[in-house]
Amino acid sequence: MTKYSMLSNQSSMIGARTRVEDACESGLCPICVADCPVFCEVSKSALRGREVLYPRREYYGNSTAGSPKDYGLSYGDFQIQFEVRGAQGIDPDEDKVIFPNVNLTSYWGNILQKLPFVIAGLGSTYVAKRNWEGLAKGAALAGISITIGENVVGMDPYAQFANHAIYPRVTDTADMKYRVKTYRELWDGKHGDIIVQKNVEDTRLGVFDYVTSQLDVESLEIKFGQGAKAIGGEVRLESIERAQILQNRGYLVFPDPSDPIVKEQWKTGIIADFERHSRVGLCTSYEILEEIDQIRSNGVRNIFIKTGAYRPAATAWILKLGVEGGVDGMTFDGAGGGTGMSPVSMMNEGSIPTVYLEALVTGCLDMIKNKSPNVKIPTIAIAGGFANETQMFKALAMGAPYVKCIAMARAPITAAMKSRYIAELVEKKELTSANVKSLGLEKHKNLDDISLNEIFVEYDNLKREFKDFNIPASAVGVYTYFVSKLGTGIQQLLAGVRKFRLNLLKRDDIACISQRAIEVCNNWNLEIKTQEELDLDLVKKEIYSGSYPQSIRL
Repeated sequence: MTKYSMLSNQSSMIGARTRVEDACESGLCPICVADCPVFCEVSKSALRGREVLYPRREYYGNSTAGSPKDYGLSYGDFQIQFEVRGAQGIDPDEDKVIFPNVNLTSYWGNILQKLPFVIAGLGSTYVAKRNWEGLAKGAALAGISITIGENVVGMDPYAQFANHAIYPRVTDTADMKYRVKTYRELWDGKHGDIIVQKNVEDTRLGVFDYVTSQLDVESLEIKFGQGAKAIGGEVRLESIERAQILQNRGYLVFPDPSDPIVKEQWKTGIIADFERHSRVGLCTSYEILEEIDQIRSNGVRNIFIKTGAYRPAATAWILKLGVEGGVDGMTFDGAGGGTGMSPVSMMNEGSIPTVYLEALVTGCLDMIKNKSPNVKIPTIAIAGGFANETQMFKALAMGAPYVKCIAMARAPITAAMKSRYIAELVEKKELTSANVKSLGLEKHKNLDDISLNEIFVEYDNLKREFKDFNIPASAVGVYTYFVSKLGTGIQQLLAGVRKFRLNLLKRDDIACISQRAIEVCNNWNLEIKTQEELDLDLVKKEIYSGSYPQSIRL
């Protein structure tokens, strides 16, 4: 992987690049000229200012963003250790020891899931809202959980509020109802659940009380941040009317839509849009534990905590509070990616990268168990840049026995977006030969004859299962990604280590293959050996216990 320079002005995320390749440490060209035909970060910033802090605004609402930075350690620095002897978690019968028989069921808190995945908080960002149907229905079909993220109620133009003390309290919504209902339409009532998250603004608006009393939501998540940034949620607003509504609901909006000068600038087109920002929460240990107790007293079935990749001591503090408060699950989100409008500099240069974060969390949990062996440990989910089954397998092994789930947002959004787009091409009969070739459907001479049944490998299976088939292509794509690709992939890997239940994974199912991986694992006493150290004593025992025939000269 190419090293990412923290001062580089060549960034596809903000749409900036340098005129020449041999840029200085500053990121500027060695010779900077006024009539340069391209915009570097500095020159674009001189014209567009704060807009350049964020991913390209022309793609806002139809994109997600992730850091291209090399953090010096990834799950690629670990190697899976396959086995050839025996089988665990299944009868030792050759007709049964096949990868489709691997059991991937897991628990997220008290929620039984068909697969060890959870879609992390998808809040008020437009890209989440526009793809919600595919994400929610796809998750329900796959038997996994999905989280409704922050600010959904506050951003809902049709939400209704009643005056209550200092802040208005929500009494009715359109968007929150829609999101809960959409998931439950295809939910089997047993596997997975709909989870509602809250931040500072949601707390003020009384979101938890509303969803538990009016929408029968039983799983709630307290948000302490995300790996993409260390400040509150941010979105762009396309009208001054929308900006004024949200300002009246207590959000921070820039520029100020109530300012007469700003109103005039909006009319003349000087201001293109507005930014809505959430506040950064402040809390004490006492307040957090009190809130957890209060939520539990309302009969909530699952209490989760979601936290960003804060510095190690802060992460340990939140982890300790989760254990002390007896929450059911905690998500730790590593650096590098965002689903909305996170500052590029924060995504690249802030937060703890995912592998380092998982090592920290696992090490802290080991310390807690050593101190208090009988303490209940919440189920743990790791998030931050996951997209394929090998990363997930290694993360589940590295964090054993605590890490039970992998949380994702960007990857399933990509699955939903692309599936919807391809389905639109099929409907309009606008598939290209390049599309067809990439999907392995070259046998078709007439592109207009290609159907969704041929595009999606799981389409026909779902159609047979649901007699009244009304599943959008985006949901079929999300289901296919989770079940057919990731699920099958992890089953194959588990069969490779001869473990036929997910909960049998251990840390010695992977080995360190880089010096950085060795250093990080040793620092937290994770006992993940190097490839050359792993099984060394057993190797010697096997070799020295052998009875070898004397060589015969022919």
